[in-house]
Amino acid sequence: MSSEAERHQPQPHQKGAKLDRIGIDRQEFLRVDPALLPPDAQFKGYEPVVVQDLVVRTDNVLFLKEVYYSPAQQRSFRAGLPSGYRGEYGPGIRALAVGLAYSGHMSEAQIHTLFTDVGVLIARGTVCALLIEGHEPFHAEAAAVLHAGLASSPWQHLDDTPTRVNGQNQVCYVLCNPLYTHYQTRANKERLTVLSVLQGGAPPHYRLDARALLYLEAAGVSQKVRRQLGALVRARAPDAEWDEAPFLGLLAAALPRLGPQQRQRILEAGALSAYQAQTTLPVVQTLVCDDAPQFRQLTAEIALCWVHDGRHYAKLLPVLPAHREALAQFRERYWQFYHQLRAYQGAPTAAEAARLDAAFDA
Repeated sequence: MSSEAERHQPQPHQKGAKLDRIGIDRQEFLRVDPALLPPDAQFKGYEPVVVQDLVVRTDNVLFLKEVYYSPAQQRSFRAGLPSGYRGEYGPGIRALAVGLAYSGHMSEAQIHTLFTDVGVLIARGTVCALLIEGHEPFHAEAAAVLHAGLASSPWQHLDDTPTRVNGQNQVCYVLCNPLYTHYQTRANKERLTVLSVLQGGAPPHYRLDARALLYLEAAGVSQKVRRQLGALVRARAPDAEWDEAPFLGLLAAALPRLGPQQRQRILEAGALSAYQAQTTLPVVQTLVCDDAPQFRQLTAEIALCWVHDGRHYAKLLPVLPAHREALAQFRERYWQFYHQLRAYQGAPTAAEAARLDAAFDA
């Protein structure tokens, strides 16, 4: 149920000045045709007119590399290419291809057409290679951003949205707080997938310990299965962990009659316990998300954002007029306070924080 009407506040349109934000690349003087001027015309200076334009052209460079030969060492010494140049295509083409694909959402065929239209000789396969090869620094940077973001706060926002990959339905996860945003596209919305997202896409590991057994009890797994798993826990080192294939083999050998739902709950319990025990990435303490089932029990606390929490009140249908009036008044105060919080975000002060804190508990 949407809360758009309540949380949205129309803002008057204001067209801001932009001339002071435009960088001037060149200056051109425009002359008045003398034949058009009367005899008494006096020069009064120049009237500035700024026009924005874009030039898309090739910048093909012939590098003449110095070559030296050492007879004593019997080897040649050649000058290197400038930083950013490798292969047949320079940094401008490489950067533009990535920008058009990921910021402009252009297909490889459209990027190839644009390049050939402006005179770049390039094959479609090469465009594909520019987009997928040699980007290890980007992957390393993304991993570093995720680690720093998770370490910056004990709470994290997590949401997902449908997306299409090669014509197939998939799910794009957005993990963030005010300091960073991390995206991952995965095949489904399962709890194991969410755990992998919290670990930067790492493959799952599994651990059987007291925490896993408590999860299974809360998930309603039978006492008989939990006793059998408890025997497995006692028979192995307390910090033993498995990859997925060995763990499935262990379950198949020790509990051959497990049903698919029980096996899934055990996989979730083992993966959750391994996540809580790992030290590669900071463990999220509070997850701010909606109340979808795949987000539950992954972290010590779950917090709904204001908008998701507000949807529950919109679903209430009181019967008595007094109750309907009380609900309407509460929802009005609820969204008024929301707008005050949004205003505080734009101009935070200690005094306003204290006022909002007191008003929330009032």
